[in-house]
Amino acid sequence: MVTSRRVLFAVVVAALAGASGFLRGEAQQSGDRPAFSYQRVMIPVRDGIKLETAIMAPANAKGPLPILIRRTPYGVPSSANGMGGAALKDLVKDGYIFVVQNLRGRFGSEGTFELSSKADLENPKATSETTDAYDTIDWLVKNVPNNNGKVGIYGVSYDGLTAAMTLLRPHPALKAISEQASPADQWMNDDDHRYGALRESYAFEYAVYEQADKNANTHFNFETYDTYSWYLNLGPLSNINSKYLHGSIPYWNSIVQHPDYDAFWKDEAWVTQIKGAFVPNLNVAGFWDQEDPWGPWEIYRRSEQSDPNRNNFIVAGPWFHGQWHNAKAESIGLIPFGGHDTAVEFREKIEAPWFRYWLHGEGGKFPWKASTFQTGSNTWHTYAAWPPASTPTKLYLREDGVLSFDAPASSDAFVQYISDPANPVPYRTRPISPTYPEGDWRRWEAADQRFVEHRPDVATWMSRPLDRDLTVTGELSADLFASTSGSDSDFVVKLIDVYPENARQNAWSEAAGPPPGEYATSLNGYELPIAMEVRRGRYNTSYEHPQALVPNEPAEFAIPLRHHDHVFLKGHRIMVQVQSTWFPLIDRNPQKFVPSIYAAKAEDFVIATQRIYASRTRASHVVLPVVRN
Repeated sequence: MVTSRRVLFAVVVAALAGASGFLRGEAQQSGDRPAFSYQRVMIPVRDGIKLETAIMAPANAKGPLPILIRRTPYGVPSSANGMGGAALKDLVKDGYIFVVQNLRGRFGSEGTFELSSKADLENPKATSETTDAYDTIDWLVKNVPNNNGKVGIYGVSYDGLTAAMTLLRPHPALKAISEQASPADQWMNDDDHRYGALRESYAFEYAVYEQADKNANTHFNFETYDTYSWYLNLGPLSNINSKYLHGSIPYWNSIVQHPDYDAFWKDEAWVTQIKGAFVPNLNVAGFWDQEDPWGPWEIYRRSEQSDPNRNNFIVAGPWFHGQWHNAKAESIGLIPFGGHDTAVEFREKIEAPWFRYWLHGEGGKFPWKASTFQTGSNTWHTYAAWPPASTPTKLYLREDGVLSFDAPASSDAFVQYISDPANPVPYRTRPISPTYPEGDWRRWEAADQRFVEHRPDVATWMSRPLDRDLTVTGELSADLFASTSGSDSDFVVKLIDVYPENARQNAWSEAAGPPPGEYATSLNGYELPIAMEVRRGRYNTSYEHPQALVPNEPAEFAIPLRHHDHVFLKGHRIMVQVQSTWFPLIDRNPQKFVPSIYAAKAEDFVIATQRIYASRTRASHVVLPVVRN
């Protein structure tokens, strides 16, 4: 839940003494940057807890200004010096009183940090991010000098979650929200799980990051350099507590105590309480968001249940988690955006005008509901509704390894591979760095997939070169017919855009050849993932009540593949890869059914024979929402 979990003002501040009034700071000025006053205050909320809050206001404002809030677990800024950053430039120009607040139990804020998105709105004594935001807004509009009574809230990741949860009970002064990369249901998707399959490395490392120390963001200290080796040598998941954490991290304890979609996780799924769009909300999503790729779409979808005033909007771009707030976003890894700086374009043409209209009353309301940067064509598009009209088109997995729009004719055909939990498929090239700090984590979803293509435990299908552009806009999905010799199994599906072998002229001369390390920087033959997802067999019929698979009996697995707007260009090929391990991104399925995978023993992990069917009656396929140009 971070843009590397430290977006915008992520400056760690030492714990402060609990003062109830303003602590006045000096105005900050540098060059052409406007001067800002800096104030620190402990804001009381309904149960008496006080929350550490930094307030930065333009020192020479000519009139009342709106308030723009970000609520975070990562630490408030220690001064107003960060107001000169690129991510805030356009907002600073328009004029806001900026407020950054630590969540309860983090750094100088009082109370206990539960790493929770529960919101019990029926209990008047219950507190949550929804109530804490409501009480904070109420205090600010009554106590901050020179505010115009209008408030906006925004943020990326966890900060996006705290913004999004104001949708459930917004304060009357709250006039604009921008939820950006917020999680929505931590068991169904986003940070911690993929439809019940545990995101092992992320869930473990993030729980430590946030709950090991109230006053710090803590990186777990791996004694093994390659974390793939560390997680594999760890053995069963129960060893995380028995060998390392010893029950010291509450959120990790909750994860392993609740393997299924029970009341604990349903209470965490705050998004189910959304009934419509009652405050204007700009949802923001990244097509290659490695942390929260699902939440913004689900928040948007549920808000569409009731939106008579057209207050519900979504923007999606070619970004990793929070990349739209980087100084620049002209590429992701080796993939260029056709000369566009998509971060600057988003901030100048979408984010700043959004708040300008709703909080300053200037400009106009967006005439569209959805705006996307369409990958492949590298162009911005707007849509009156999302998803726009399209034609669901099946692309079939054939027994000969060909991906075809023609359905298979064989009556009994399949592709087979062996899955061994002791030798799982890595989710990116080794050595795999820890999730934090920074490292390679942010860009892995756009990484070239050739590193696993010829593994014997990865089945691959590829189309012929396309004879025309193929535009897919909307939600993609896969429908697998598969069997396993075990009694539980995972199936991972990857939809990939394969670049031609001559996609890009190399930067070096043929005579001189590439400089050391440069050969792998070409897009020639690049296998770009467009959509990747996992389905855990035990939850194929029920998320609440897992069931064993019947060994060697084919079953149908419906696999959502997220929302996208992408053009497979003429001359490119389409590829599908299927595998049964994706490690340590996803924990290893023992492939033998046990009541809880988190309590599995070493002897429960077994080798299994997997079959993907490609016959007339069991025609495995992906579904593309094709838009005719």
